[in-house]
Amino acid sequence: MKPVYTAVATSVGREGRSFTDDGKLDLNMAFPESLGGNGQGTNPEQLFAAGYSACFASAMQLVAKQQGVDVSDASVTAEVTLNSLDGGAFGLSVVLRAELPEELHGEKGKALLEATHQVCPYSNATRDNIPVEIVVE
Repeated sequence: MKPVYTAVATSVGREGRSFTDDGKLDLNMAFPESLGGNGQGTNPEQLFAAGYSACFASAMQLVAKQQGVDVSDASVTAEVTLNSLDGGAFGLSVVLRAELPEELHGEKGKALLEATHQVCPYSNATRDNIPVEIVVE
């Protein structure tokens, strides 16, 4: 493995602050209202969803370019769910919803997304660790 970039962020927990070393990201963190929090900040699941959707969309653009396919109007939405596991632990699951151009509905779009899933760093990090479902819309 050859490093090409390292991001650095510091957090104090689900309630408090998260920030990057370069100061470009500085967020208030809070439990969502659905978990009994005040909802006055973001949460780790939202950050993971934003990162995964951006990374997957970028990987899809790379794969599409290699395949000679236009995905300039495509988008990816990540739904990250916090799940309660046995023994008091927690885990994540993800649904990736790719909105593709009409000509990529069906097998061609599925093949593109499966190829993307092999390239995306988030997909590679989560593979065999958490459930990830990919949906073409």
